[in-house]
Amino acid sequence: MKQYDALVIGGGPAGITAAMYLARSACSVLLCEQLTPGGQILMTDTLENYPGYPKGIKGYELADLFSAHLDGLPVERATGAVDSVTGEAGNFVARCDKQEYGCKTVLVCTGARHRTLGLDREATLLGRGVSYCALCDGNFFRGQAVAVVGGGNSALEEALYLAKLAGKVYLIHRRDAFRGAKILLDRLNGTDNVVMILDTVVAKLHGETELTGLTLRNVHSGEERPLAVEGLFVYVGFEPATGFLPAVLERDARGFILTDTEMRTNIPGIFAAGDIRSKLCRQAITAAGDGATAAQAAFIFLEQF
Repeated sequence: MKQYDALVIGGGPAGITAAMYLARSACSVLLCEQLTPGGQILMTDTLENYPGYPKGIKGYELADLFSAHLDGLPVERATGAVDSVTGEAGNFVARCDKQEYGCKTVLVCTGARHRTLGLDREATLLGRGVSYCALCDGNFFRGQAVAVVGGGNSALEEALYLAKLAGKVYLIHRRDAFRGAKILLDRLNGTDNVVMILDTVVAKLHGETELTGLTLRNVHSGEERPLAVEGLFVYVGFEPATGFLPAVLERDARGFILTDTEMRTNIPGIFAAGDIRSKLCRQAITAAGDGATAAQAAFIFLEQF
């Protein structure tokens, strides 16, 4: 079993930054990524608030630049999901894609996955009208009617993106006001084919083999009405992927990992960075900052071995 100073789990902004910093500090690093490097930014059409790109940058372009920054650095990569992390500081064992790796420290940068609405047939209709990624699937709905559920920046950004493709976009939110950025709301208010529906939730999905419509319910009156759409894009937050970690690792009420300001968890030698952490702001720039801090904290920790 090969040994490393640090195992970085996750290839998004936090993980790539952490791996880069550790490698530049002459640590041996293994980066495990389940899918393509880039994380959530691969599902974003354009980032307009990442410093250094005043005109914005495509999500896939920024992801490629992040990954390219590791070229030439002694970072080994493994593809696959990490199934478990056992052991203790200086002697952790991680299982990834049926292989076991030894490591002195672990940096958890797995981010979070999209939360579902929890409706009947939601899983059945996934890829058949139900989606959690407008950038991935929006092109399938050119000229058609789609709905976007959510009230934060992600929902507003994706509604704007879909408005360029779809014939009609219904933006549905359970509250009486959106919590996203005003600049995004102003753009939506100026977009002719976007209809905002507030104080409303999706109560039911319709369609056997493909989505054909929704039943909407007003949260105050309880009144229900149908809405004919071919696509449904869900942006109601994220949930953490931490099931492979030790049960004694402290998490908040929603399951996100608790850390101090140096990204240290309650288990010595395990650090967490990026969207997997319990924190206020989940953005590419904050994830990268977390990754740098976690790497520095891990490097200092490694000096004791």
